[in-house]
Amino acid sequence: MADVPAGLEWVRATAEGDDGPGPWIEVAAGAGDLIHLRETSDPDNIVTTTQVKWDAFVKGVMAGEFDHFAELGENDGPAGSPA
Repeated sequence: MADVPAGLEWVRATAEGDDGPGPWIEVAAGAGDLIHLRETSDPDNIVTTTQVKWDAFVKGVMAGEFDHFAELGENDGPAGSPA
């Protein structure tokens, strides 16, 4: 595991107002172009990537490229596209 600086500002990936049991993924921007990810149930296990790779992943999620990993309902397709 890479050395992760203390004092990162973690952002939890939840729907606004959702405080229910989790666990959730949290993301923090680090020095340079580093992005750190962790799960709230295991906060010491941190994955580090670059901003470029993170941006590519986020764009892929938004485009529905990873939908086959989830069990989606009829109305759960990517935003702006049919399921």
